[in-house]
Amino acid sequence: MSGSERRSPLPFPFRRRSSGDVTKNLASVSSSLLPAFGTVVDDGYLHLKKYVIAPYDRRYRWWQTFLVVLVVYSAWASPFELAFKKAATGALLPVDLVVDAFFAADIVLTFFVAYLDNSTYLLVDDHKKIAARYITRLLFPMDVASTLPFQIIYRIITGEMHEGEAFGFLNLLRLWRLRRVAELYKRLEKDTRFSYFYTRLMKLITVTLFAVHSAGCFYYWLAAHHKTAGNTWIGVQVKDFKHRSIWLGYTYSIYWSIVTLTTVGYGDLHAVNTGEKIFNMFYMLFNIGLTAYIIGNMTNLIVHAAVRTFAMRNAINQILRYASKNRLPEGLKEQMLAHMQLKFKTAELQQEEVLEDLPKAIRSSIALHLFHDVVASTYLFKGVSEDLLTQLVTEMKAEYFPPKVEIILQNEIPTEFYILVSGTLDVLVYTNGTEQVLSKIGPSDVAGEIGVVFNIPQPFTMRTKRLSQVIRLSHHHLKQMVQPHSEDGKTIISNFTQYMKDLKQEMQQEIPSLKELLGDTTVEQATANEELPSSDAVNSQRETNLEGTPEDSTSLASKYPTRVIIHGHHPNESPTGDTNGKLIHLPDSIEDLFNVAEKKFGKRGNKILMEDGSEVEELDALRENDRLFIFES
Repeated sequence: MSGSERRSPLPFPFRRRSSGDVTKNLASVSSSLLPAFGTVVDDGYLHLKKYVIAPYDRRYRWWQTFLVVLVVYSAWASPFELAFKKAATGALLPVDLVVDAFFAADIVLTFFVAYLDNSTYLLVDDHKKIAARYITRLLFPMDVASTLPFQIIYRIITGEMHEGEAFGFLNLLRLWRLRRVAELYKRLEKDTRFSYFYTRLMKLITVTLFAVHSAGCFYYWLAAHHKTAGNTWIGVQVKDFKHRSIWLGYTYSIYWSIVTLTTVGYGDLHAVNTGEKIFNMFYMLFNIGLTAYIIGNMTNLIVHAAVRTFAMRNAINQILRYASKNRLPEGLKEQMLAHMQLKFKTAELQQEEVLEDLPKAIRSSIALHLFHDVVASTYLFKGVSEDLLTQLVTEMKAEYFPPKVEIILQNEIPTEFYILVSGTLDVLVYTNGTEQVLSKIGPSDVAGEIGVVFNIPQPFTMRTKRLSQVIRLSHHHLKQMVQPHSEDGKTIISNFTQYMKDLKQEMQQEIPSLKELLGDTTVEQATANEELPSSDAVNSQRETNLEGTPEDSTSLASKYPTRVIIHGHHPNESPTGDTNGKLIHLPDSIEDLFNVAEKKFGKRGNKILMEDGSEVEELDALRENDRLFIFES
């Protein structure tokens, strides 16, 4: 296959010359030609052979749209001229000739329009192949037959005008052009610039009007060609109707057709002879199918518009049944209902289903556009690199919460933290069953980061004060993204440490072992800044001991030593003053651990047990926040 024979189709969905071009391209992408997988589409304009028209060319599309307007005339005129012969040889004849001339021009034009090969999805612009394809298909003979003016040809050959019924039926071949209307509606239904509902509605109206018009004209033709004019459906009402006005007969015909189609049947116009009764039976059978088609389509359009409402009501009913069955408190049930209602109200804003189907690059661009500035303005990520900010934003998930809903519970395991985009949160604690509001946080503030960074149970409950939008990030993703960015990790630790030091006194008191936690964080930061060789050696040794197994640590920066809590007594004992233990960095050896315990508790131990009573023999087996009991046996 030579390059001149077949070329890649429309490249414009892939070119970005200006924002206006992109908008136009997206608007018409539903009707454009797309290349096959693996086809290379360059940035240059597509050049077809000389005198070959691209099927997506805007001028050719306007030409096709103009022909659809002429098709509407043909659909009306063909049955009308069959029923009323005066119109066929009178005022409508020159109009028919002009319309036929336009369609004859389109036949010639079709020999120069490239087509899409169904096997390769490449445009074929070879003149011989285009002509061979058009002539060998049904399109060509039907296009010619529906365009030829048979009456004029007969007059040229015989020299006289013939008004026989044969020409009336031959004119019905023009209805072949209706395929263009079907193709137009098919394209409009996929075009996002037009409402799908109104497009379908117009299609149903078009079908109905054509059916009413055609049935009325055929019914009048039956009466006009009956041997006894008075023994017909219209002859009973209008004497000598053949010699009356054409529009009087057309009005009666359309009136009968509409009354019959709508199954009203007043009885003023009814079938009289056998032929009319047979036609009525077939027409009413056709009406049954047409009515079912219209009702089915309208029902589908209406139900489709209300499907979200049905889904919401069903979900609310399920919540009510669940709450009633499990006897949930009234307040909790109201929170569940409010959250479900908000989920459906904000579905158009979140569009998770739409975003999931988009490529990751587009999803990332959307997230950066919406939330980059919010994340950059939070205290925790001030001063971090743009690379880390981009990674953080693209992994965050947006969510809405209604008023008076708890998004973080006190003492729950920290799995993720939140950044407030809009709204207000109350910071609460529960002391002896009493609720106390400690503070409020607003847009660009962070919630839940204390539990995540310290890896401790969440010290506060966070409750929405009004409708709030948040973006959340999991603990795992945060740790995973910070690890390669050591400098950014230091910045985050520094920001967090300063924030904790500036925290209100009453809030600091609610965080257990805050001084030890802050001290450990300061040590970690200093160790990272000074880049101590011993720290590198510790990490290298730990990786060697684990033989390539990833360190099971949930701390923010996993390169720092593991933190454990030590007690100076047996796990079965509960001495006063040692309920919380001491939080320390795990040293390099068991001997060093004994020395640290001696400094903390003033006595030296010789045995280390876990909380479940198992004895510790290797420090590498310990995990973050394990409790160790060191005592003298």
